[in-house]
Amino acid sequence: MTEFRPGRFQILPSVVKNLIIVNSLVVFAQFVLGKFGIDLSDYFGLHYWRSHYYHFWQFLSHMFLHGSYNDIDGTIMHLFSNMFALWMFGSILENVWGPKRFFIFYIICGLGAAMLHMGVVGYEFHTIGAAFDQYQLNPTVDQFNLFMQQHVNPSASLSNPLYLQLQELNRTWNNMPSANLSSESVQAINQYLNGFHYAPTHQYIPGIYDEATVGASGAVFGILFAFGYLFPNTLLYLYFLVPIKAKYVVGAYALFELFAGIRNSAGDNIAHFAHIGGMLVAFIILKIWGRQNRRDFY
Repeated sequence: MTEFRPGRFQILPSVVKNLIIVNSLVVFAQFVLGKFGIDLSDYFGLHYWRSHYYHFWQFLSHMFLHGSYNDIDGTIMHLFSNMFALWMFGSILENVWGPKRFFIFYIICGLGAAMLHMGVVGYEFHTIGAAFDQYQLNPTVDQFNLFMQQHVNPSASLSNPLYLQLQELNRTWNNMPSANLSSESVQAINQYLNGFHYAPTHQYIPGIYDEATVGASGAVFGILFAFGYLFPNTLLYLYFLVPIKAKYVVGAYALFELFAGIRNSAGDNIAHFAHIGGMLVAFIILKIWGRQNRRDFY
């Protein structure tokens, strides 16, 4: 079992401190630049590889953004929850491992979480794309209704103008089922998925393939898992009152994220499989490091 080294414990070690500073400064930049119409998540948030905004560096850069400049309260809460967990559990791990090993662990967990998340997103979008290809072979009002029911999430799309266009077309066609709106429906679905350039204003209207994932949650969940793995019997106090061993908290978190990710409830825009990915990568790293240096890990 890993043990602390007396006399060397730091409440805010260097890597944790700098990660908190960098994440906070980036969020500040998100708000400032957002006032000028520049959304940093377009450039640095993690995007699907078929997105208009995709760049390879986003697998790393998305870890330092949080929320959206349009939602101050939600963004601050997202940042605070991640940074608080990073400080609470990461400080202990950095004191045990040292700054270099801790930083490597943090980054690898974040990258692994992003890869698993993108694998899940790729599968989901491939399924939608295949359904759209199938729809184009028989674009009837009944098939349009079926596509809307099975592949369009109203709660997660309300802020997307292309969804509103799709919804209005669906309503019009159902009110006039004899109308031939096949070509319009194909165009509307294509725009909803892929986005399009609005010629009069030269503005790009993003589709669902352009949705960005941001946040350090994947790396933070790796930190959480590592703490529970190395200090399983440490008592954590739920609501500061109920003592629960760390291994049970970590297990409960993992089960909840797996269940929520599979269920993918309406309006849920949380990257649950990124959280699972962070935990999974953390487990693999710890097993490898444990075999290499049993004195520190067992």
